Amino acid sequence: MGKVKHRRLDQLADLCRQVGEAMQRASVALLDADLALAEKVITGDAALARSRAACEEQLLAATDLRVVLAAVHAVDTVERMGDLALHIARAARRRHPGHVLPDELRPPFADMGQLAITLANTAEQVIRTGDPELVDFLDASDDVMDDLHRAVFTAVTREDWPHGVAVAVDATVLSQNYERFADHAVSLARRTSLFARSEFAA
Repeated sequence: MGKVKHRRLDQLADLCRQVGEAMQRASVALLDADLALAEKVITGDAALARSRAACEEQLLAATDLRVVLAAVHAVDTVERMGDLALHIARAARRRHPGHVLPDELRPPFADMGQLAITLANTAEQVIRTGDPELVDFLDASDDVMDDLHRAVFTAVTREDWPHGVAVAVDATVLSQNYERFADHAVSLARRTSLFARSEFAA
């Protein structure tokens, strides 16, 4: 694999890493009502957009139309992951100085946040290596995220839920953000593992 090949894959992997870092900050902001971290994610979105544009420009230099389409989809998927981290950060800012989540939901959301970071980091490694075993790990982790999302939904819809409708809606939407982030990470890894050694990397 030549230098240009490495550069194309590395740019996509770097973009995935940046999105993972944004999700990490957003998750801490959510759990700790940390306005500074929330603002860092929100203001950092412009830099992320510039990275997306540079990455897409490199990837579109491939000559195989199938590879170009796959590359466009990959960048779009990472962009969606970044948007979900942004939504979480905005929720934390909107409720500041209060907490978005009641204490009883902090454990599952802490797990979802950590799992989302792991998924982004693993997707980054798949982009760099094309390792199919890492894709299997992502599939299993995505199942765990689905279970956590269901647990949150069950908690907020029980008859004795004590925190009101607004908190239930916030928690449900945030949980969906994490679930979708996981889905996108798995989709990204599956696609890039298939063409990591193709002309996408050429």
